[in-house]
Amino acid sequence: MKSKNLVFMLDIDIKGDGRYASSRRASYKYSIDSWKKWCDKNDCELFVLNDLLMSNDIMGICWQRYYLFDILDANEVEYDQVLMVDADTIVHPECPNFFDMSEGKLCGAQFDGSWDWVLRSLENYSKYVFENEMITWYEYIDCGFVLMNKNHKDFCKKIVNFYHQNSTLLKEMQEKFTVGTDQTPVNFLIHKENIEFKLLPYEFNMCDMNRKEILGDDLLFTKLGWIYQYNAIPNNKDNQFTNYFMKKTYEHFYGEYSV
Repeated sequence: MKSKNLVFMLDIDIKGDGRYASSRRASYKYSIDSWKKWCDKNDCELFVLNDLLMSNDIMGICWQRYYLFDILDANEVEYDQVLMVDADTIVHPECPNFFDMSEGKLCGAQFDGSWDWVLRSLENYSKYVFENEMITWYEYIDCGFVLMNKNHKDFCKKIVNFYHQNSTLLKEMQEKFTVGTDQTPVNFLIHKENIEFKLLPYEFNMCDMNRKEILGDDLLFTKLGWIYQYNAIPNNKDNQFTNYFMKKTYEHFYGEYSV
């Protein structure tokens, strides 16, 4: 029987600052439509979650996405493999089908962005949360692109439970050290729980393009990979830089957006 593959995204307006601010979400329609077109081409289904499961003060939106299996099951959505991907991405129409590359393992795009941030994050989470355990930087996964299957349901439950058991400490870590929300703890938990995983190349989630100085009007960065993430672009009025590049990349591949 042919497996059923699904792409899972969040598009939730929390009416504040950050990735899900109303002004930044204005361009997520380009992301969603690019993924819809890719899914149609590759016989996959797209599932977009538009509502918080609980208050963002109780559990941050980035952590809530690890309820994905519960959400899909509650909506009676069939699936075998699921890609959890961020909504500030545009996918190349010729992106290879990464579901065929998984080998039944948890897959993540290999991080190759702001290494200063990652190394500080690893050091501080190791010292204050994970009892001086350490993971190797070259196995660090970018959680903007994580591919899982039904066998990872229990692991996602462990991630959610970890958050609820350590929520106060995790919030303090973010406020004191600015070391990120879910990404580094999830990397530690992958190793702690002995989850078999596979790294896919950076081309499958090209984060931090502005910091790497490859984000430009000529869109040459689109020749370097398959999935482009528009994170870590300096804040400006109404997130106009982020919106500009997402719109421009979408139109480069797919033409003018229409509902």
